[in-house]
Amino acid sequence: MILKEQIAIVTGASKGIGSELVKQLLELGVKVAGWSRTNGITEHENYYFCSVDVSNPDQVREAYRSTVDYFGKAPTVLVNNAGVGFVETIDEMSFDHWKLMFDINVNGVFHCSQAVIPAMKDFGFGHIINIGSVAGRNPVKNMVGYAGTKHAVTGISHSMFMELRDFGIKVTCIYPGSVKTQFFDDMEEVNAHDNMMMPQDVASSIIHCLNTPPNYLPVDFEVRPLKPKG
Repeated sequence: MILKEQIAIVTGASKGIGSELVKQLLELGVKVAGWSRTNGITEHENYYFCSVDVSNPDQVREAYRSTVDYFGKAPTVLVNNAGVGFVETIDEMSFDHWKLMFDINVNGVFHCSQAVIPAMKDFGFGHIINIGSVAGRNPVKNMVGYAGTKHAVTGISHSMFMELRDFGIKVTCIYPGSVKTQFFDDMEEVNAHDNMMMPQDVASSIIHCLNTPPNYLPVDFEVRPLKPKG
């Protein structure tokens, strides 16, 4: 896809991978709607911030309507990046944490994808990127809820790509390993460090997938730190 002048939605845009992705898209001439609860991006003529909880279908519908109104055209790119995770064992995890992870990590993908797909079908092209995790492919101890949500994202993504490819719409699931972001701020067991991947590098991988030729579909894209322990 030729990205310049395209309209993209990035969820979870206020920090980490989402924030870096927004910056890189803007540098490429993309018009970007950042959907998140807080605005972490400086003002830019091609940037539109929309405060939205992606787990709330009414807020997502309103965010989509306002995005189309602001840019005057429907988006052709969606990056489902919003996510949350907790380190807890299955027997000690609170249901509130369990539900929050599924509401944002799984239901958010559903709500946002449903919003953009009809217009993409009308255009005859589009690209949806779902941010999974290596934890969803190789689950880790004490992250049962998070691993479960990201495993669900894998299944959703694979079904989506098969449903939408005949309409010219690409669906890619990206599986990052550990990334040095605020994701680990509330985790006593894990601290972000310089041997993790950098968010700007993961963002560049997303750009790479978006830049692929029209008849070239990257389905799964896994990235890991080369030397996670130094």
